[in-house]
Parts: sequence; C-alpha cells; structure tokens
Amino acid sequence: MTEQTLPQPISPPTGDGPLLSATGLQMHFPIRSGVVFQRRTGVVRAVDGIDLSVSAGEAFGLVGESGCGKSTTGRLLARLLEPTAGTIIYNGRDITHRTRRELAPIRSEIQMIFQDPYSSLNPRQTVGAIVAGPMEINHIDPPGGRRNRVQELLETVGLNPEHYNRYPHEFSGGQRQRIGIARALALEPKLIVADEPVSALDVSIQAQVVNLLQRLQRELGIAFVFIAHDLAVVRHFSERIAVMYLGKIVEVADRADLYTRPHHPYTQALLSSVPEADPDSAHQRERIRLTGDVPSPIDPPSGCRFRTRCWKAESICAEQEPPLIQQDTSADGHLAACHFPEPQPTAA
Repeated sequence: MTEQTLPQPISPPTGDGPLLSATGLQMHFPIRSGVVFQRRTGVVRAVDGIDLSVSAGEAFGLVGESGCGKSTTGRLLARLLEPTAGTIIYNGRDITHRTRRELAPIRSEIQMIFQDPYSSLNPRQTVGAIVAGPMEINHIDPPGGRRNRVQELLETVGLNPEHYNRYPHEFSGGQRQRIGIARALALEPKLIVADEPVSALDVSIQAQVVNLLQRLQRELGIAFVFIAHDLAVVRHFSERIAVMYLGKIVEVADRADLYTRPHHPYTQALLSSVPEADPDSAHQRERIRLTGDVPSPIDPPSGCRFRTRCWKAESICAEQEPPLIQQDTSADGHLAACHFPEPQPTAA
C-alpha cells in the first residue's frame, strides 16, 4: 500500500505586512478555434502583471474603463479564478495555487459582493436560506441559532428581519443588493471585494448603498476592495485608489493626492471627464479628449499601453514599458507608470 501524499497546509499568518497583496498577477483567457480539436490561437490578456496591496481595515478603490480588467482582478483576489501567473499573499499566507480544500480555512475571511443583484441571488431560495447558506456550508452555528443571526444581519443592512421567508423577486434592486451584503457579512470576513456594487442600481439609491458599505467598513473594521468606474463614488468611499488601463495599473495614490495632482495622462483624462457641479466655476477642469479606441487586450501595444492615445508619447514609450514607481518625492506612496509624468493640479 503506497503512502498517500497529503496537500501542504497553508502557512500560518505572520501578522506583519498588508492583509492582502498581489505581485505580478496575470489572468490570460485562451482563445480557441475549431469545432473538434479546439486549437488555441491566442489569449486575452485581461490582467497582465499587476502589483497591489490592501491593509487591514483599508478601503481600497480600483477604477478604470469597462473592459480594463477590474472585475477579473477582483475575482482573482477572492480566488474565484485561478491566476495564470503571479502571487497572491493573504495575511502572510500564499494562496495563489491552492485547491478548494486548502483554501477552505480562509474562505470565510474573504467574501465578495457581486455587481448584478438580480443574478447573484438564487430565485428559488428564501432570503433566510441565502444569507444562512455560508454558515451552513462552513458548519457554523452562531449563538441563538442561524435564524436569529440572519435576522440580525438583515437589520444591520437596513431590511426588515420579518422578510426572512420572502423570495428575491419580492424585493427591489437596492434591497436585493442589501441581501447580498448581508450574505457577505454572514461569516464576519476580514476582506470584502465589492465588484461595482452600485452600478446596476438606480441613481436615487446608489448613495444609500455606498453609505451603508462605508458605515460597515468603518464600524466593523473590514477591508474593502471597491471596484467601480464611477470616479465620484470611488472618491467618496476609498482611502487609496488604483487606476487600471488595459490590464495594467497605471497609477496608485491616496484619494486626496490622486484627485488633486494626478501624474499619469490617463488619470488626468479620466478626471477631466467628471462633470462639474458648477459649470461656471473658476476651477473648471479643461476637458481632455482622447483620440482613437482602446486597443484590444488580445494584441496590446508594445511598451506603454496608453501610448496609442497619449499626447505625450515618444519613441521610448513604444520601446520600454514604464515601471510603476514613485515619481514625485513630495508625494509619498504616489506611484505612476509613465516615462513623462507631470503632476497636473486640478480642482479639489
């Protein structure tokens, strides 16, 4: 009888450094052609080598245009996808290439709120069953029972505890997203990845949901990776923000510095597109209109990926990829990936 080889356990937490960090993270989706043999003809470089870190209790924002790889990054960080390359460290433990069994001990600590509240909830289950599901899967029996715990969570997110036996179709979009938030809180996580949690909601209730998440983050000390394309929402929620373009992070800075002194031309263009409350204000930003379309992630440009639309591009931009480094000694922690960074003061 041969001796069975057991999987190596995930190393214990060290307690030092960030809660979550990613280094050289990549996610390439294969392109296949042919009916029978499905020959691989290329890859979609959805995420193509990014570095980021999130501290315990921090609200970290991730912004960019649709298709830049934000949602894929979120799913990689939550380990819902197996990365093509790179390393993900959670609480001092390498969780990059781990099996479901090996990841089980930390699954309860990393939760996710999905973009579409209509498709992320099982229509055949009651609200009670949906929120209690994570506790049942992880064999958790809280004091007072699961029903009481679910009703407490519903009350925490602003829903009536008596809605325990109702079904998702009986709720509005905002209420459904609150149910999704309650489900994410069920296991008392340390990190929540919120993938555009308000983009599918009516504008009238987006602020309510964002304020709810902000209150939970502050009161419960949960770290958030808040993914969105709405710059105003990210500014309201996040303490530190990373800007993505075509699978790459091009700038990282704290909220105040990024919005008042953006270094990367793409960030400057994004901020210039934000509507001003007072169009006649003396601090009105000059609108930067980018030419051309976003290149395909199947065949991205060489060097800097933004160079095909950048007004500062020179030959070096096509030859060398700019590293994500600190460009301004006066702004600690402000990183930008640009050969010609130029802080551009904007209205606060």
